[in-house]
Amino acid sequence: MVAAVSRPLSAIAKTLLLVTLVALLAACGRSPGGRTPIPGDNDPHPGVNKARAAEIQGIDIARYQGLIDFNKAREGGTHFVFMKSTEGKDYIDPNFRTNWEHARQAGVARGAYHFMTWCSLAADQAAWFARNVPNDPDALPPVLDLEWNNHSSCKNKHNRADVLEKVRVMLAAMEAHTGKVPVIYTDINFHRDVLEGEHFDNPFWLRSTAAEPHHKYRNRQWMFWQWTQTGTMSGVRTEVDRNAFYGGRDEWTQFLLTGCDPRTIHILGPQGRCGAK
Repeated sequence: MVAAVSRPLSAIAKTLLLVTLVALLAACGRSPGGRTPIPGDNDPHPGVNKARAAEIQGIDIARYQGLIDFNKAREGGTHFVFMKSTEGKDYIDPNFRTNWEHARQAGVARGAYHFMTWCSLAADQAAWFARNVPNDPDALPPVLDLEWNNHSSCKNKHNRADVLEKVRVMLAAMEAHTGKVPVIYTDINFHRDVLEGEHFDNPFWLRSTAAEPHHKYRNRQWMFWQWTQTGTMSGVRTEVDRNAFYGGRDEWTQFLLTGCDPRTIHILGPQGRCGAK
């Protein structure tokens, strides 16, 4: 890490602002009872008990959750929210801008995710994401949602090499736009078909609703774990995806300050990819 004395004054001011913001977010996101699990799963599975008991909990949302009371969600123990922003080259979630601003006002750490489709160019999707997602310094790193498009009108399955090329183009563009290393969200099928065995500097957010991720992803290291799709949370009127962060409050604060997985800062930090910009 570069010594503070070598930074320009504007960079120091930005860092102090981020430190203050992180402290506020950490305080606002404090859940009652410390490590006590936050209640809320309409169809609980014993295979995810470790996630349910994790200290840092969050949700991910799209238009299907309707209007959310983020103040109640924060008071109920939500530390973070990832919200759908864009899909493909021309779709924006109709609730994105409202969710983005309301979460900020409530002091809930928030990030945007882009749902990748396989029927349009990665460059076009990257341009659409950059056009619609603000480059806010207080936001979490963006997320690239990688799944087969089985529930959309775009169902093309390209060969693995082509898909990986699209993925890497998109990740690079998202990082260039936000200044933060994007998170990769994926499910078991896409990981098996495309991502397994591939190295990425990016942290992973893995879906596993009936077992711990290492049982399904060949020990892929994860930073976020989506552990149920039948969750409930204060401030959300519908069922909602629930997620856990891998570490405790210290690791969470470090992530908020740097935008990087604390376990990879020693690698990415010297490359200038972590910390206040």
